[in-house]
Amino acid sequence: MKKVLLLTALVAAITTVKAGEPFFQASLTPDIAIYSKTTEISGITLSIWGENPQSSLALGFVNGSTGDSQGVALGFFVNYSDSYTGLDWAMLNWSKQKFVGVQLGAVNVANEYHGLQWGFVNYAANLRGVQIGFANIAVNNPWFKEFPDKLATGFPFVNWSF
Repeated sequence: MKKVLLLTALVAAITTVKAGEPFFQASLTPDIAIYSKTTEISGITLSIWGENPQSSLALGFVNGSTGDSQGVALGFFVNYSDSYTGLDWAMLNWSKQKFVGVQLGAVNVANEYHGLQWGFVNYAANLRGVQIGFANIAVNNPWFKEFPDKLATGFPFVNWSF
């Protein structure tokens, strides 16, 4: 299963390469890297702590994506982004504006969320999808507008909104 996931991530990174953009980025911090943190990366990033706009496979301890980014982010500790489409897999996944795709982690946080959040704690201000975990919070869930008279915006185990 791990080999299939890794192969899928590599294929996704390679097929998103854009002409004129660097394919590879390596960084110790956002300011100590091959390319500046404002350079868009289309390919693979390896980081202790990286932060770039990207269409790539990001592997690292802390993966940061700025602007509208996409791809697969496999972080040991944290994945954070402005707006991201794809897969986030880390202990903490946080998207400031919008996330479309799948977040897998202990804690998943997104303002505007479309897709699947799977973790111990899942939070979305505006949810269009499914949350699976011990604590699932969707603040503006239209399914539960009549709270507190009806159902709550947070549920253990499963929460949803479409």
